[in-house]
Amino acid sequence: MPPTPPAPAFHFADIAWRGRTVRHEYSWVGAATSAHPTVVFLHEGLGSVSLWRDFPQQFCQAHGLRGLVFSRHGYGRSTARPLSEPLPHDFMHQQAWEVLPALLAQLGVERPWLFGHSDGASIALLHAAREPVSGVVVMAPHILVEDIGVAAIRQAREAYVHGPLRARLARHHLDVDSAFWGWNDVWLDPAFRSWDIRGEVARIAAPLLAIQGEGDEYGTLEQVEGIARLLPAAELLVLPECGHSPHRDQTRQVIDAAGRFILAHA
Repeated sequence: MPPTPPAPAFHFADIAWRGRTVRHEYSWVGAATSAHPTVVFLHEGLGSVSLWRDFPQQFCQAHGLRGLVFSRHGYGRSTARPLSEPLPHDFMHQQAWEVLPALLAQLGVERPWLFGHSDGASIALLHAAREPVSGVVVMAPHILVEDIGVAAIRQAREAYVHGPLRARLARHHLDVDSAFWGWNDVWLDPAFRSWDIRGEVARIAAPLLAIQGEGDEYGTLEQVEGIARLLPAAELLVLPECGHSPHRDQTRQVIDAAGRFILAHA
């Protein structure tokens, strides 16, 4: 086994967005330099830099890659969003087309590989539909809203209000209530049921690997199979005995498969 890498150093980047300044925590992981484009990790709907744990570091170290991990504003130690300011229905489009380009430009990252999970996977798809990227790896992406996902998000609400979920998340977010309710409220809004990004996904030209667990409680395999119908050149990896978080449930398989995919398209 390789030695355990040191904990990454955290930094902050302030970007101007819609008349305000939003601070993003971020960390570089993996190789100090690499001949390959930077891999940018985009977290799930309740994620953050710390909730990725050491997966980005493991992944980049295994393949000699450099990675960038950051928390969207409203999450982790980035600028919190006021509870009185609900997430808009196009929040993933805003992140993909406004915030992420500004952050990458400030940090000097060009044509990255995007590695997204859940909501972060959807943001990766939206960004790749409009911006130049080297390629995309998505885990448990959402391209449309399904009943199974809405039911799981309702269960998360119960676990947050009546169970241990709030205490677990509070270790990872400056304002845990803002992080949770922003995500939960928008996904459970009946008007959000029409959210659908298949039109945008169809415009992606970059190499794409879509990964999903057979037991994903937040979406059926239509999420990745729909990508394959829209993008016949895309590669799919469906993992048995795996839920909504392939990088936790099947860590080695994800590291190996995604690393091979990126290096094959270098």
